[in-house]
Amino acid sequence: MFNSTDIKFSVKSFKCHEPMKFTIEWYLKHYTCQNEYAKLDEQSQKPESIDEDFCGNYFKNIECWTTKNENIDCNSDLQVFPSLYNKELISNIRNVSNQEEHMDVVARTHRDGFHILIVSIKTGKPNAKWNLNVSLSMMGPKGYLSASDWPLMIFYMVMCIVYILCGLLWLMWSACYWKDILRIQFWIAAVIFLGMLEKAVFYAEYQNINSTGLSTQSLLIFAELISAIKRTLARLLVIIMSLGYGIVKPRLGTVMHRVIGLGLLYFIFAAVEGVMRVVGGSNHLAVLSGDIILAIIDSIFVWFIFISVAQTMKTLRLRKNMVKFSLYRHFTNTLIFAVLASVVFMVWTTTTFRFAKCRSDWMESWVDEAFWSFLFSLILMVIMFLWRPSANNQRYLTEENPGMPSCP
Repeated sequence: MFNSTDIKFSVKSFKCHEPMKFTIEWYLKHYTCQNEYAKLDEQSQKPESIDEDFCGNYFKNIECWTTKNENIDCNSDLQVFPSLYNKELISNIRNVSNQEEHMDVVARTHRDGFHILIVSIKTGKPNAKWNLNVSLSMMGPKGYLSASDWPLMIFYMVMCIVYILCGLLWLMWSACYWKDILRIQFWIAAVIFLGMLEKAVFYAEYQNINSTGLSTQSLLIFAELISAIKRTLARLLVIIMSLGYGIVKPRLGTVMHRVIGLGLLYFIFAAVEGVMRVVGGSNHLAVLSGDIILAIIDSIFVWFIFISVAQTMKTLRLRKNMVKFSLYRHFTNTLIFAVLASVVFMVWTTTTFRFAKCRSDWMESWVDEAFWSFLFSLILMVIMFLWRPSANNQRYLTEENPGMPSCP
């Protein structure tokens, strides 16, 4: 959470089948390492931890605050638990006229970083029947988004603008040389459009969460499906470019069916993995399995792409077609750079986020998700430059096309 985030804890309904008294206690702890939570979660599952003092036993009273209220009656008219706000944590905020409006604010953070909030509700009658429905929210100075997710909203906004600019540039190029447009350039236009739509939908979802504090599941699923389509089309685009479609070969024949089949397989797993991430909740095993399968398919894509590029460049070298050979040499260098950057990034994320004894770099966690979109946008820009519409488009058509001049 950001510094000065208000933590609100309010009652929605409070029903009991018999008169009883309740004790409500909460603990707020700021901690440095994200993986401290896993240790606490294991300890809190022990039966003897129910009546323990979390601040004293688990946090050694270091940057840990607590508030306790006893003898609360079960009352259906109760909307705010009395005296649950901590004066030490919210000493600077309320004047008399504002106090009633903000009575559901129980605490305010004093630092940026990881926090854990534990709410303990106990009654002296262990077998009593009661029902308590509460609302818990954390609203920071910038909205409801967490401090680690806030940069992602800015990132998607910037990337949406970048894709819009790329789309306008591609549209102007296409309008100037519309008589010489190649089929491969329509594929590039489709990837640009889907990238723009994907980033716009993700930005809209993050903006919605930041404004309302609520996530729209249907919008998230739609965004994941658009992302799966875009990633699939992008991979197909790179493959058919590697095979020389529109440059060395006018058509791919039966190879195209295999490429589309591989792309369809990738889309199915990408769509399922994206939807499971949204609706799966705590089913991390299913999401992890989907990630592993997608990684295997991506490995097949990379192997197929480099084999195809090598064959295409060999053909161009034998034909002594240096114009096309130069284009594919730049394309190959871009792919090699992308692979090396991916390997370096995966090593960095593994050491920083996966196996680190203390995961404290929360300000950099958004990069783990944003990097792949950024890397692909760089590859797309190189592709746009290399395959841009121009008056010489027809020079890149295969010599097998009758009436078309070949490259010198």
